Amino acid sequence: MDLFVGLDVSLNSVSVCILQADGTLVWQGKALSEPPALIRAMEPYRDRIKLAGLEACPLSEWLYGELSANGFPMVCIEVRHAHRFLSTRLNKTDRNDARGIAEMMRVGHYKPVHVKSKASLLLRTTLIARKKFVDHMLAIEQTIRGVLKVHGLKVGSVHRCAFPARIDELLAKNPELRMAIEPLLEARNLMRRQKLVLDKQLAKMARRDALCKRLMTIPGIGPMVSLAFKATIDDPLRFSQSKTVAAHLGLTPRVYQSGEMDHSGHISKCGDRLLRHALYEAANSHLRISRKWSSLKVWGLKLAKRVGMKKALVAVARKLAIIMHRMWIDGTEFRFGAAPTEAQAA
Repeated sequence: MDLFVGLDVSLNSVSVCILQADGTLVWQGKALSEPPALIRAMEPYRDRIKLAGLEACPLSEWLYGELSANGFPMVCIEVRHAHRFLSTRLNKTDRNDARGIAEMMRVGHYKPVHVKSKASLLLRTTLIARKKFVDHMLAIEQTIRGVLKVHGLKVGSVHRCAFPARIDELLAKNPELRMAIEPLLEARNLMRRQKLVLDKQLAKMARRDALCKRLMTIPGIGPMVSLAFKATIDDPLRFSQSKTVAAHLGLTPRVYQSGEMDHSGHISKCGDRLLRHALYEAANSHLRISRKWSSLKVWGLKLAKRVGMKKALVAVARKLAIIMHRMWIDGTEFRFGAAPTEAQAA
């Protein structure tokens, strides 16, 4: 009889539950959160295992890849869907969660999620590291500004390249503050140098990639946005329609409909935050910075006059996600659209 396995993963251990097709318990226990330990626990039942499932978590991609490579039929299930199913149980324990996941595999009541390839995971790790450099660098700059403001020293509006010179100029007026400010400034400058090195490496990677070069034909889309899109989507064929990419990234409005009530709220923000933020910045660059004409830019500026710039930027970011996916599928470059003639403009 076929067997179904549920794995409840935590940092140090994994609760394992193996059920028969009729729901009879075969084995239940624990193993270390390491692929060799899990393989040893499941090896006696290898030939009879029809499906093994684990909930999406930070360790799931690693464990999924290793177990799949060793011949186990694996599926990674969606967190919110699993939570609703497991919340029906009275007691929340790892043992009960593993049993619940095994039941989900047995009855087929689960929603699988895409597990990214190793190349996408490595690229995404680099992009996250770069973002952390930027976040901490900006946090240190704000700290320096706040500390100096207490002593009446105002940094003001200054370009990031001229920031160290401006701080040295202010410290010359109050040398007693050097002990507190100089270590922060040195850390900020070191982060900026490392960020520039990382930016150059990522830019070279984007220029060597055919897909990224094609995506960068869109005004406002640079190396970081194109790489983030490639790393997050990974496999474009997993989306049957391009418009579902925007929903996957949390760029579509929440909808609550019940009876006579039908309410559309703010965007769901349920998808990947890194790419959603990158697309928003790309939309801002497309509308406000780029001087190239496009039908998308015209549409976005008209929308901004009616609903405001922030909502228009979100709408353009949503359009960009759809357009980039379609460009990936079709292998085409960005279409700027036909510019209006003088008669139409008049």
